[in-house]
Amino acid sequence: MDEKNLLAEQFEINRNHLRAVAYRMLGSRSEADDAVQETWLRLSRTGSAEVANLGGWLTTVTARICLDALRARKSRREEPLGPHVPEPAADLSAADADAFMADSVGAALLVVLETLAPAERLAFVLHDMFAMPFEDIAPVVGRSVVATRQLASRARRRVQGAAPADEADIARDRKVVDAFLAASRNGDFAALLEVLDPEIVFRADPVAVRMGSLAEIRGAATVAEAFKGRAQSARPALVDGAMGVAVVLGRQIRIVLQVTLANDRIARIEAIAEPGRLGDFDIEILAEAMN
Repeated sequence: MDEKNLLAEQFEINRNHLRAVAYRMLGSRSEADDAVQETWLRLSRTGSAEVANLGGWLTTVTARICLDALRARKSRREEPLGPHVPEPAADLSAADADAFMADSVGAALLVVLETLAPAERLAFVLHDMFAMPFEDIAPVVGRSVVATRQLASRARRRVQGAAPADEADIARDRKVVDAFLAASRNGDFAALLEVLDPEIVFRADPVAVRMGSLAEIRGAATVAEAFKGRAQSARPALVDGAMGVAVVLGRQIRIVLQVTLANDRIARIEAIAEPGRLGDFDIEILAEAMN
């Protein structure tokens, strides 16, 4: 058997799994098939010799294709009125349905998945439905492992109908972020220490570094000193549904600070300024808290 036929045979072994992943991501049989076909085209161009773990590689590529499709669907101006309605798998033939939906995904669940941000949906589907480790999911969504866990957690709460608890979490986190911004603007070093975890880590992407940020700093005292007297252009914001900060310059969002909290203190800050990544976020700038 030549290499091309062997590659096709190996792909066919994984096809049903890839269709299941794509269907849960996209809610459309035709779009799922298109995503799987695109995965095959990329594999045929790459070749199996460069792929150590074929099954994992195929799943990752399919997930990335689906994530791009979800983001494009969300950003299209011509999006029809009303939410995207997923196509039920029950319309498939019995043989296809068994392979395509090994553990039947109900229409109700698919409708809930449609309400999630693209990155949330991917994290939830890959981890909760296909047991993919967060360490493997994080590079796909371009987040840290900790942030990816949070994406899946928020998605899980929505799927389980725990919106009120989610709102309570956001309200609690909002108080910490507001206190952080106020202390930063006022140059209040002591107040900054109150809201920062002693072991806090701050990291910035290369674009943020070129804009004047340090690449990485650790420890509450060091981070507090770095932020003292700053944040004048920073605004509280929901970033992919979680509390964060948006830095607005010239009426444009130039930097996003993804904030991770632990025990009501900020334990991690990631500064992201790369335009391509900024465009992937679902950002809602919030009204300033009244003092």
